[in-house]
Amino acid sequence: MLSRTASELYWMSRHLERAENIARMLDVAWNLSLIPFSETVNEEVAAPLKITGSLERYIEKYDTVQVNNVLHFFALDEDNPGSIYCCIRQARENAHAVRGKITSEIWESINTTWIELQNIRRYGLIAMGASAFLDWVKERSHLFRGATYGTIIRNDAFRFIRIGTFIERADNTARILDVKHQIQGPKGNSAVDYYRWNALLRSVGAFEAYRELYSDRITHEHVAEMLILRAEVPRSLRSCMEMLCELLPAVEGDSGLDAKRLAAVLYARLQYGDIDHVFAIGLHEYLTDFLRRVNELADTIQSAYLEVI
Repeated sequence: MLSRTASELYWMSRHLERAENIARMLDVAWNLSLIPFSETVNEEVAAPLKITGSLERYIEKYDTVQVNNVLHFFALDEDNPGSIYCCIRQARENAHAVRGKITSEIWESINTTWIELQNIRRYGLIAMGASAFLDWVKERSHLFRGATYGTIIRNDAFRFIRIGTFIERADNTARILDVKHQIQGPKGNSAVDYYRWNALLRSVGAFEAYRELYSDRITHEHVAEMLILRAEVPRSLRSCMEMLCELLPAVEGDSGLDAKRLAAVLYARLQYGDIDHVFAIGLHEYLTDFLRRVNELADTIQSAYLEVI
């Protein structure tokens, strides 16, 4: 497969996964902002800015962190390259460039999403409602993944689409867990803390999974263990790395040996990891190291497969 084609497929899926992840983070910030119990509600609203590293860009445009401004900044702001609007626009451009490598159902799912998004932007979030919009983004992302998994043959095109998804997902899970842990701290046991951990689990679609895996109350130790080390949880770090270790060796050719090695090492650390060891190191320090390693992996995949010579 040509590097240019692989790159378009990889970034198409990364941008769509990113759009969904942003919607999940905004959903948490929006719902927590509606509950007048916390003296640190502004920290919750600012969390998506910290998670995505876009606080400075936001402050350049807005004077204060305010929930409606944060929603617009991440949802429909054309000047923010990390907004849902820009992510879906870029994904559509990527898909158009490789129209012949994806199925008609994949293309239609992306193109229809883009058309509907332009109409939503024309009328604004108020007309649709923030919660309805964020649910719509998640549903459109699910539709893309369903069309991909259900219609495309299992070739390198399929693999690069999936590789992009899991690189982006691993990065997001680590970032959101790190920022939420820093905001909340490890020792909270109040009703406020319960709602915050509840919101975190829902942001990664893991609330029901937590209830199935753990029978006691929500604790930061169990949340961290589940989102880092549990292979059964689709958005856990271990699950993402397990999928990457299946996908990368299946790519045709001898390229990317360094990427495959980095993925295998990172997966082994998670596969044989222990939550007590994670907290002995420090959760923030552990997640910072993971983010460094997964970004090194992404850079290695980029240089091995995706750079056009």
